[in-house]
Amino acid sequence: MSKSKIQESLYLVRQYVEDQGYKGWDPYDGLTSRLFRAIPGFKQSRFLRLAWIQTFKRSPINLRPLTGVKKDYNPKGLGLFITGYCRQYQQTGEAELLDKIHKLCRQVIDLRTPGYSGSCWGYNFDWQARAFFQPAYTPTVVATTFITSALLDAYEITGDQEYLDVSIDATQFVLQDLNRTNDEKGNYALSYSPLDHTQVFNASLLGAKLLSRVHEHAPQPHYLIEAKKIVQYACDHQAPDGSWPYSRLPYQQWIDSFHTGYNLECIHHYRRVSGDTDYDEHMEKGLQYYLDNFWLPDGTPKYFHDKTYPIDIHAPAQMVLTFHALGILDEQKELVDRVLHWTIDNMQDKKGYFYYQIKPGMTSRIPYIRWAQGWMFYALSHYPVQ
Repeated sequence: MSKSKIQESLYLVRQYVEDQGYKGWDPYDGLTSRLFRAIPGFKQSRFLRLAWIQTFKRSPINLRPLTGVKKDYNPKGLGLFITGYCRQYQQTGEAELLDKIHKLCRQVIDLRTPGYSGSCWGYNFDWQARAFFQPAYTPTVVATTFITSALLDAYEITGDQEYLDVSIDATQFVLQDLNRTNDEKGNYALSYSPLDHTQVFNASLLGAKLLSRVHEHAPQPHYLIEAKKIVQYACDHQAPDGSWPYSRLPYQQWIDSFHTGYNLECIHHYRRVSGDTDYDEHMEKGLQYYLDNFWLPDGTPKYFHDKTYPIDIHAPAQMVLTFHALGILDEQKELVDRVLHWTIDNMQDKKGYFYYQIKPGMTSRIPYIRWAQGWMFYALSHYPVQ
């Protein structure tokens, strides 16, 4: 019953995504509003940009149709769909998936941001965060890593050399275009984008993951040398209890579920490719913290370590992917099934799409294409068929 329920859920969300033509809204796309752009002075104000985008993100009412926000392709979302299709093809051998994989790979390659040292990608909207402002398609290490990983997944299945070549090219963006915060030992954190100097641990570690994954197919010693410096920096800032704050900025000290999962997954990829055992204890402590702090007994996935709400769809999705990457999906099957069943029962609409967040007395049912559909399609495709 467990597998059939989860496979049915995967079928429904896949059907929804395909019916939408892979286009949709995003929690952070409010600044593409035609209304916002038409009001004099709004685009130039950092405060108004931040307030507007947070209003759209937090509102359970979808303001986008009312204010002229169009559904669009999100490059990172396309990467998630590619990987999901690749995983499904590996499990089922469904021939039509190859056409879908090639189509989306070509599309995402066309969406590269020009003008940088290597292939790179950003989001399809202006984005005002507390720490920085990024115009649409500003490349980030996060989007670039997920898309590069998707192209490598596609290369492993299809053998298409272009997918590998673009992935190799993406290493130059990581190594040359991102800013670095160095410590006294020569280790460093990568910035989120070329426009900032943040020290966000999961973003920096995703750069190490990209270098490690490319090294598997096109070995270059300096890929792993630089990846180790990034991993070392992050592990040096891991708390004694195994946790990581989101970043080193004083107002970003929260500890959350899915970014913890990112950290574990990225460090694991480096260890797997390099054979480096220096971080085994860091991984053991980090995994135990992850297991102990983010799941309620009934399967409710927590966002933060110290409170339940908001319940965010990204948390259960990343749980599956973290456990799959670490090779413990079968070992943790009882927890995985409990969390996925809760998520499907409480956060999947009868139309197939997944909700964004649940807060006390309020649920955001807006069908975000990347944050909710992309991540759950990506995650459910990694649940074993047999």
